[in-house]
Amino acid sequence: MSTVTVTLVQVDGQEVVIDDAPLGESLMEVARSRGVDGILGDCGGGCACATCHVYVDPAWEDAVGKPDEIEEMTLDMVSHVTRDNSRLSCQIRISPDLDGLRVTVAPSD
Repeated sequence: MSTVTVTLVQVDGQEVVIDDAPLGESLMEVARSRGVDGILGDCGGGCACATCHVYVDPAWEDAVGKPDEIEEMTLDMVSHVTRDNSRLSCQIRISPDLDGLRVTVAPSD
């Protein structure tokens, strides 16, 4: 397996199913290359801007894991929309364990 399927739900509720997400890329890179609304990745994946903020579906929280300390500090910049299942998609690496992953793009305001 060299790709997996991931689903991103945009802020407007539209689902974008990506059935060829390459292993090893970040979820942010995959989403940006497919034009997913709301995934900007302004810092290029450096965990510095929170413009790739997503909510991980509860069924996938264990597989994705929790943010590290640096990611938590970056998420603090958007604390008004942060939830317990918040992650930065630039910090989620596509792996075989994430086949079927579902996330919702967080609002930017």
